Amino acid sequence: MGAHKRPSMMSRAGAASALTLAAVGATVLVPGGATGAEASTVATNALHIAASKQGSPYQWGATGPYRFDCSGLTLYSFKRAGKTLPRTAAEQYNRTTHISRGDREQGDLVFFVSGRGVYHVGIYAGDGKIWHAPRTGAVVRLERIWSNSVLYGRVD
Repeated sequence: MGAHKRPSMMSRAGAASALTLAAVGATVLVPGGATGAEASTVATNALHIAASKQGSPYQWGATGPYRFDCSGLTLYSFKRAGKTLPRTAAEQYNRTTHISRGDREQGDLVFFVSGRGVYHVGIYAGDGKIWHAPRTGAVVRLERIWSNSVLYGRVD
């Protein structure tokens, strides 16, 4: 076969795997956690997934793919981006790395609080806006953050 040797099965499988990953836009994460850049990519992907659900109806307790409540939308979006979150907004807050308003980035989670309790969550889209599933009778939408009683969390 000379200079035109056929690639081995392993190299063909590796090329196919790389092509598959490139085609679907997947990110491979090494066990033990993601680097800042990888976490940012996951968050950006989750943000785009949430935005793609614009107009989907709110339904209490729904986690997608066609209906959502607030934490169901964040759970769904991050799961599709490769990260697992707990079910409720409060549990999600407890699972994130807490950050300041000044450190927030697109894809971070925005938690709305009353007293000591977290009651709502959305995904930060930049420019003071979030993607969220607001309430019964509404749909997933982009909306300005309406309260100063918010906390921010980053999914690691």
